[in-house]
Amino acid sequence: MAKKPKKRSKGGRAMPADHDEKNAANGEVREGANVDKIRDILFGANMREYEKRFARLEERLTKSSEALRDDLKKRFDALESYVKDELEAIATRLKAEKVERSENLKELTRESRDAAKALEKKNVQLEEQLDAAQTELRTKILGGQIQKSKDELEASLEREAETLRNDKTDRAMLADLFTELALRLKDELELPEK
Repeated sequence: MAKKPKKRSKGGRAMPADHDEKNAANGEVREGANVDKIRDILFGANMREYEKRFARLEERLTKSSEALRDDLKKRFDALESYVKDELEAIATRLKAEKVERSENLKELTRESRDAAKALEKKNVQLEEQLDAAQTELRTKILGGQIQKSKDELEASLEREAETLRNDKTDRAMLADLFTELALRLKDELELPEK
């Protein structure tokens, strides 16, 4: 660090520069004090009044600020408490709703399982009924066809038998006719007398 230059005083003694600075600072303080005295003389009463007003205003602002701070703190605490309570209530409702939905899902699952079992059972019953109905229908159809075929066969046999009987009768007549013809040819035919 560079040394500060020394100044010579009137007596020829060297005085440090710091001493000058102190004197300058003291001079400024004296000047500031003088300015304050002049200001106090000119504006003294008004300035004291203004200072009192500013002090009261500052005190009121401080009190208002503290009151506002306290009020805001209370409101924020109340808001925080309200939000916390609401979040807890929502969480409780969500848990209750989750439990209810889970129970409803279990109930629906059980009901659908029961419905599927009942449907399967009904399906088996319907298949059994269908098989029985098909068997019965086949039996009726085949039985009806057999009966119809039997009736048709019997009717056909009866017709053929009748035809044969008719044909047989005609043969007997034909035989009588031939016999009569043969006798006539031989002149052996004797006619009955009337």
